[in-house]
Amino acid sequence: MIVAMQENATEEQIDAVISVMVESGVEVHRTTGEVQTILAAVGATAGLDLAKFGSLPGVLNVHRISSPYKLAGRGFRPEGTVVEFRNGVKIGGKQIAVMAGPCSIESRDQIFETAKRVKAAGGSFLRGGAFKPRSSPYSFQGMGIPGLELMRAAADAYDLLVVSEVMEISQIEPMLPHVDCFQVGARNMQNFNLLRELGQTRKPVLLKRGMAATLEELLLSAEYILSGGNYNVILCERGIRTFETATRNTMDISAIPVTKKLTHLPMVADPSHGTGRRDMVAPLAKASVAAGADAILIEVHPNADKAASDAAQTLFLDQFEKLMGEMKAIATAVGRSL
Repeated sequence: MIVAMQENATEEQIDAVISVMVESGVEVHRTTGEVQTILAAVGATAGLDLAKFGSLPGVLNVHRISSPYKLAGRGFRPEGTVVEFRNGVKIGGKQIAVMAGPCSIESRDQIFETAKRVKAAGGSFLRGGAFKPRSSPYSFQGMGIPGLELMRAAADAYDLLVVSEVMEISQIEPMLPHVDCFQVGARNMQNFNLLRELGQTRKPVLLKRGMAATLEELLLSAEYILSGGNYNVILCERGIRTFETATRNTMDISAIPVTKKLTHLPMVADPSHGTGRRDMVAPLAKASVAAGADAILIEVHPNADKAASDAAQTLFLDQFEKLMGEMKAIATAVGRSL
């Protein structure tokens, strides 16, 4: 159930409505937009009398939520969510953010050179994996916390934000000082215990779509984080597994505009994993900007051919710099900036 308050509703009126909702046995999530406060009731709402709430002072209207995701749905924040970071970077507004870096942190020289070039090209985030979920147990698994410490130092040296993947609950606390945004990978999209714990933090979470997940399943996974009170959730389209074998995954560009109609959460595109092919990253990145993505996540490396992981889909730094210029032109054409 959604209770939309009037624009001029007072705090006393809002608190009174919340009290009545809580007394009715539901959990209340509040969001305040630029002009209106929305109260979402989660729990056993089927038997509630909507008229009871609609008649309370300060209430504009009340309606039931038909979708299974109550807090991720567009109705909870009709104006859309903008996730703000400490250095003024925003994801979800008019400006498109760029997250770039290696699949895996490998050395100090590698991550510092990457950070320098990412910042110079106009990027806002340094991405990189310290804990790597690999299909083979014999593949490089990442440097762990020492790798994160290197990435944090490189990001701070060039005024960048850090986004890195968390794989399990025990990694959340040691990662907190080093990252500005947790990334949940495709393999963990339905690791509900991990999502619940991330909901207890207030650190932004980048949630990647599972390789065989529907958009509804993605939004329900986001609901686990939101229901814990962490509303700083960013969704990511990273390609899905289909019968096509020409690419590693099939990049579902249509998911970007479709999802933006269903939810208030920002949408990121990852064309590196979306294709698995270096020659296709740029065209899919540009298509994602045109389709409405709020940020682009790209794998780059100073020596891409010799990257410890995902070399085939990783751009060289000069390719990334060229792509940044092309994406800026497209962003301008669709009324946004990069």
